[in-house]
Amino acid sequence: MSPRVVSADEWVAARKELQAAEEEAVRTLGQIASRRREMPAVKIEKDYVFEGPDGKASLLDLFEGRTQLIVQHFMFDPAWDEGCPVCSYQADSVGHLAHLHARNTSYAAVSRAPISKIEPFRQRMGWAFPWYSSQGSDFNYDFHVTHDESVTPIEYNFRTAQELVDMGRAWSARPGEQGGISVFFRDGDTVLHTWSGYGPVTDLVCETDILLDLTPLGRQYEDVELRHHDKY
Repeated sequence: MSPRVVSADEWVAARKELQAAEEEAVRTLGQIASRRREMPAVKIEKDYVFEGPDGKASLLDLFEGRTQLIVQHFMFDPAWDEGCPVCSYQADSVGHLAHLHARNTSYAAVSRAPISKIEPFRQRMGWAFPWYSSQGSDFNYDFHVTHDESVTPIEYNFRTAQELVDMGRAWSARPGEQGGISVFFRDGDTVLHTWSGYGPVTDLVCETDILLDLTPLGRQYEDVELRHHDKY
């Protein structure tokens, strides 16, 4: 549908009205970011072991000597040949890592797929961020992004499986892989878990959606099938 055409004066009036709502939203997001920075932390007690292109790595190694670490829980089941298209869509929004590194922050993706599948797919997609396999560790299960009731009770977005079903979100309680983002802080050799977000919360970091939200047609999910960027 094409935009409604009006006079310049009517457009300015409508724009000013919308601008007030936008500025309020920006203030609200700023307040939420402030509260997020004030979140308490939980000490990571387990010695998780990951596999990277250069071999074994601990969670502490993923920091690459920096103080903060952002982890994308990237859906990539060991049986799959390529990563999740939605997680890939979000990964495409990760900018040049120099900007994070300058702020003492590292970024990495973690999936259960073996590194022998992860690394070729990462190169195919042209992503520069490091990507590790958590296969054989409890990491995905402890952070509730792999659902397997034989390992741990299903939980997603801090809700039990029954709560999710009651809310009409049974899809997020199904067995298998889920996506999300977790943030960690390093205090010497101690790793602290400060924040995790799943589902719609991860829209906050998807630059493509943010840009499309500025346009008349919006995100167009109903009209355009979401694919890996080399399949359009």
